[in-house]
Amino acid sequence: MSQYVIGADIGGTTVKLGVFSMEGSLVDKWEIPTRTEEEGRYILQDIADSCLAYMDKQGLERKDFAGIGMGVPGTVNEDGSVNTCVNLGWGYREVRREMEEILKIPAWADNDANAAGLGEMWKGGAKGMTNLIMVTLGTGVGGGIIIDGKTIRGSRGYGGEIGHITIHPEETLSCNCGRKGCLEQYCSANGIARLARAGLESWEGTTRLADLEEITCRDVFDAAKDGDEYALARVEAFGKDLGMTLANLAAITDPQVFVIGGGVSKAGKMVTDVVEKYFRRYALAGQREVGFRLAVLGNDAGIYGCARLALGDSVCQ
Repeated sequence: MSQYVIGADIGGTTVKLGVFSMEGSLVDKWEIPTRTEEEGRYILQDIADSCLAYMDKQGLERKDFAGIGMGVPGTVNEDGSVNTCVNLGWGYREVRREMEEILKIPAWADNDANAAGLGEMWKGGAKGMTNLIMVTLGTGVGGGIIIDGKTIRGSRGYGGEIGHITIHPEETLSCNCGRKGCLEQYCSANGIARLARAGLESWEGTTRLADLEEITCRDVFDAAKDGDEYALARVEAFGKDLGMTLANLAAITDPQVFVIGGGVSKAGKMVTDVVEKYFRRYALAGQREVGFRLAVLGNDAGIYGCARLALGDSVCQ
């Protein structure tokens, strides 16, 4: 009888791997490099080889594992195929089928932000809830929409791509997706830093950010916490953009809670407070009390969610 499942959170730099008991306890975790050369042809084999090496080291066999769940930074269809994944060098790829053929255990796949949302729903900041929106604010902006305990993929795997909602159609610079004015251009760590640098040209007051050769998102929030007026203005602009976007999403999905994760969330309560302020301004009256929570699983949210995929209905919410 199977005792474990594997969670594999596939990132552009590393693959995070975790072994979980059938009850959902994290037993062990490790990382391997993500080899993206040659259009990412080695990634799935490397994951399988690492899992097999772990099994051998622990005296375990394939039959001891009920399956492996994978989080992919791209669009994933219901059948576990990937339409495209630029960060990994993948075009269309049948990820689920390929992994099952290589590793010889059942496999599942979902978008990485969806997986992080599942992890936070299961063991993290949204534990006990089944309707939520996970927002990951990092290099880009990712989103996972979960309704009645199920992630929303849509007909072509693009469900939950909240980072590419257009919020400023007058924008002249292009987003990584090729369009202009996406949320990601303003509310990602890169976007916050970019706008802070650009805004200095028209700022008439003083700010310590002007003394920095390079400005990072962390610099902006640290300065804001110390009362720097320019940094505070940048944080307010961030909160307005994201708060308004989430108010619009709430009108469609009616979540119980928003969970904010990713590197930007390390600024803590300042992030949730400013986003929540603008959310309440723009949300429908009946939705203004939707909760805001910081993700609590950190970098492990993905492997927890991937394990939850593999466990399926064999574990309670």
